[in-house]
Amino acid sequence: MPAPTSAPKKVVLAYSGGLDTSIILKWLKTEYDCEVVTFTADLGQGEELDPAREKALMLGIKPENIYIEDLREEFVRDFVFPMFRANALYEGLYLLGTSIARPLISKRLVEIAAMTGADAVAHGATGKGNDQVRFELSAYALNPEIKVIAPWREWDLTSRTRLLEFAEANQIPIAKDKRGEAPFSVDANLLHTSSEGKVLEDPAEEAPDYVFQRTVHPEDAPDQPEFIEVSFEKGDATAINGQTMSPATILTELNEYGRKHGIGRLDFVENRFVGMKSRGIYETPGGTILLEAHRGIEQITLDSGAGHLKDSLMPRYAELIYNGFWFSPEREMLQAAIDKSQEHVTGTVRLKLYKGVARTVGRWSEHSLYSEAHVTFEEDAGAYDQTDAAGFIQLNALRLKLLAARNRRVKG
Repeated sequence: MPAPTSAPKKVVLAYSGGLDTSIILKWLKTEYDCEVVTFTADLGQGEELDPAREKALMLGIKPENIYIEDLREEFVRDFVFPMFRANALYEGLYLLGTSIARPLISKRLVEIAAMTGADAVAHGATGKGNDQVRFELSAYALNPEIKVIAPWREWDLTSRTRLLEFAEANQIPIAKDKRGEAPFSVDANLLHTSSEGKVLEDPAEEAPDYVFQRTVHPEDAPDQPEFIEVSFEKGDATAINGQTMSPATILTELNEYGRKHGIGRLDFVENRFVGMKSRGIYETPGGTILLEAHRGIEQITLDSGAGHLKDSLMPRYAELIYNGFWFSPEREMLQAAIDKSQEHVTGTVRLKLYKGVARTVGRWSEHSLYSEAHVTFEEDAGAYDQTDAAGFIQLNALRLKLLAARNRRVKG
């Protein structure tokens, strides 16, 4: 088929090395007769990435056009940690593990496109999900001139059978377990795993235990609790049990604690940005511990006015990330406010890990606002004059008294 007049000359493809993105790679070359550059990101998904290089080479990609990068530290430092300063939860439950990875992948796609002279980028997200929005909004925010190709919205390979036929016709290797329908699809990175589709599509049915990959069942977790200490500086975790670590290493270590104790499982029906509801099974072991620890240190270091305002901003902040607006001015404005609140969020939290739960059991900081002298039930040596509360209550009650008097008068 001759290439359309608007066809790109060179495309940077977000490439996992799996069957679907391998089909996309071949389809791009066939459909557009263009040069393809592959980009594979190591975000801590726990898979070997060398096979992606070998498969790209086998499919005719030049060695100089294959990019495989370890982005784990950048991912946690510049994306996960800023998000956790906000204690971000989408719809009160979801720790945004997939959402927060997409802007980083898009950023590198656009940067590699500039480096290689490519005029387009491509992704493997379907036309039903959120990821297409996240990839493309991020790409356009970073380069408004870039062309984004979404094969799932363009091609006629609309069934698994047709995909496999295309793969076989183009000598793309198909793993034996890919010849049937997969029981569910999985997205993974250092922060979480996300499973959805097929056996998980009926929200009335409990997810099979084999869906969970990163955590032991809480019932099978150790019968004895484990205590750990997480230290923070300006809202970011810096050490575990007194040992200073890099951001990615901290999250890796917390993942192991969470795995061992069955922490971080979530069965969630969410509202996708594109309009439909979707049921997903999430595992965020280290992130769940990190969120509990961060809230623990904020309890003694964050002023009540700042903390309550920050909590009121959080749902909007989380929604922006979920919907793909990481690079928007409103997210950056909220981030500036959140980061300002974290200037004194420094100290250490002691956590108890047991049977699927992480709980704060102690916290201390040189920046603490907690005053035992003011809250003690014992003699406070004049630190607080309890008679001051009477005037405070009367002033706050004034409008309530006026309302009650008015309502009584009107009803009478």
